[in-house]
Amino acid sequence: MKIPENLKYTATHEWVRSESDGTLAIGITDHAQETLGDIVFLELPPVGKKFVQGEACAVIESVKAAADINMPVAGVVVATNDPLAQSPEQVNADAYAAWMFRIKPDHAADLGRLMDAAAYAAHAEHE
Repeated sequence: MKIPENLKYTATHEWVRSESDGTLAIGITDHAQETLGDIVFLELPPVGKKFVQGEACAVIESVKAAADINMPVAGVVVATNDPLAQSPEQVNADAYAAWMFRIKPDHAADLGRLMDAAAYAAHAEHE
């Protein structure tokens, strides 16, 4: 299971990457895509919509199951990866290259409350 050191993670298996423009890119972890299996559908959140931390904001479906993608920190969706929604299997190929959406966080400090790679590895191991 790959867990890049430069990302932050949630207990619900989302990863978060800080971008140079102050936005946050969000996707699901390698552990999540392995658990889901072959991904066949991705419903992304609407651009411009504000979500609170922990709120379900997108849906991912595989041949085995459907799951919500939760907002890691409160913020407004500023971009979606529409090509990914057309080819959701890219998440299986490389979960960390397959960002799903970007947000402008309400409070940048909220990112510090998420898990680092070591904490996420321990969390994922005990599931």
